[in-house]
Amino acid sequence: MEKERETGNRLDARRPCKRHVEGYIGYRPCTHDYRCDDCEFEQFFLDHYRVHAVVQPVDTIKIRGFDVPQGYYFHAGHTWVKVEGDQTVRIGLDDFAFKALGPFDRLDVPLIGKEIHQDRPAVTVYRDGHRSAVLSPLSGIVTAVNQDLLEDARAAFDHPYADGWLLTAHATALRSDLKQLMIDQETKRFMRKEVDELFGLIEETLGPMPNDGGDIRGDLYGEAPEIGWDRLSRLVFKA
Repeated sequence: MEKERETGNRLDARRPCKRHVEGYIGYRPCTHDYRCDDCEFEQFFLDHYRVHAVVQPVDTIKIRGFDVPQGYYFHAGHTWVKVEGDQTVRIGLDDFAFKALGPFDRLDVPLIGKEIHQDRPAVTVYRDGHRSAVLSPLSGIVTAVNQDLLEDARAAFDHPYADGWLLTAHATALRSDLKQLMIDQETKRFMRKEVDELFGLIEETLGPMPNDGGDIRGDLYGEAPEIGWDRLSRLVFKA
């Protein structure tokens, strides 16, 4: 009996779940001999991963050309959090990050089931041979990722607060983590300060801005790479 059990364990190790093979989740053995129609986990996967979020209109205000949504929480590293009920949250990058550094060539996000921790790197963005770590706005366990974004990272550029979400998570310390984030008036004050710092960086590199300050229309790094990826990345992601 013991030998049969050991043999079964070795077989499990050689039969990883197809979703692991596809790169969607961490290691998980197949328990149904690849009869996915009978697998409860496969149904869970389809419900939580493949179903696309219903994109709802987002009310935003503009601060010097940057869209800021109402009712979202913000991390100083320019990620946002939308609380969707109980301990479920949706996470993404804000308009400031995309207009300063994006559109990105690629995004790496944690696999479903992986833990993320507030103020620690969770996502990596890539562009033109550069890469930067993005800090997680809160702690939790990843429950879904935006497959469209993994296939085309540029898709988030125009709609960072709707189609551009990165992942959803089951927050494990929601109340305490939210206390460390900004919302509404705090976000507005923070964003104005960030815009001032960004404009200071631009003037330091390119010379004086117009008298009215002007607005950032998008893809600052693409239009002015001489500012430097590292300098912009430190300002945006704080990592």
